[in-house]
Amino acid sequence: MINKLKGTGVALVTPLNSDYTIDYSSLKKIIDHAIDGNISYFVVQGTTGESPVFLWKEKLNILQFVVDYINGRRPIVFGLGGNNTFELIKKSNDLKAFDLAAILSVCPYYSKPSQKGIMQHFQLLADAFPHPLILYNVPSRTASTIEVETVLQLAKHKNIIAIKEASGHLNHCKKTLANRPKDFMFLSGDDSLALEIIKMGGEGVISVIANILPLKFTSIINDALAGDFEKAKILNASLKNIYDLLVIEGNPSSLKVGLEAMDLCNRTVKPPLFDGSDSLLNEWENELSKV
Repeated sequence: MINKLKGTGVALVTPLNSDYTIDYSSLKKIIDHAIDGNISYFVVQGTTGESPVFLWKEKLNILQFVVDYINGRRPIVFGLGGNNTFELIKKSNDLKAFDLAAILSVCPYYSKPSQKGIMQHFQLLADAFPHPLILYNVPSRTASTIEVETVLQLAKHKNIIAIKEASGHLNHCKKTLANRPKDFMFLSGDDSLALEIIKMGGEGVISVIANILPLKFTSIINDALAGDFEKAKILNASLKNIYDLLVIEGNPSSLKVGLEAMDLCNRTVKPPLFDGSDSLLNEWENELSKV
């Protein structure tokens, strides 16, 4: 399982038509672009895929489309997280028919549970989920943090195989990496910190930028995993402005503007998100012409 999810996973965007229906034609283009760019696996219906705004039936339709189109060419991870533990368990029954490498599940948001509550939540999910579980720590979105001690306890569960870490705290990462079980994967959830996390011993990244520049970004990750940190550092520095553009008007609004600049999809996002600006499109076109 570690080999399947090592390297660069793409947090796959969900392209939309102007009427907010799913643009499956553009989704094919983005998948092909990522595969041509040497990515390792796809993450469907994570935050970048606008998971909060799709009905469960729509999410399953998106997943089925991606599974059918990829047709075994890459492993697939599916996002299933939230703050209603037993509802997630119920929904997970619908995933039994899918050949998934794992399920990515975010720390419960809004409710702000204690560490004991977070521990119980993930243990119940791991006991019930039909596929291996990846923890997702992103306190900037959830208002809750999976503390190091909680991660290390959860890592002992046979069905919890990894964490996507997006707290931005490298000391937090370092402590987890130093004390984790040897078969527990550590994946960066932040493109700009992925190189540093791999240098500490991490196995890869679930990436936003890989939707746009998969070949360049996978080169950084693969060089780092091979121990060529100097080469990876030079390539990574060349993407600094791109990393900034990815967040300037929020994710995935900023990302979709970049994808429009590359003619991979249009910039439409579903409310409550708002479409990126024309000025951002100009910035994207300028930066992409350089890289």
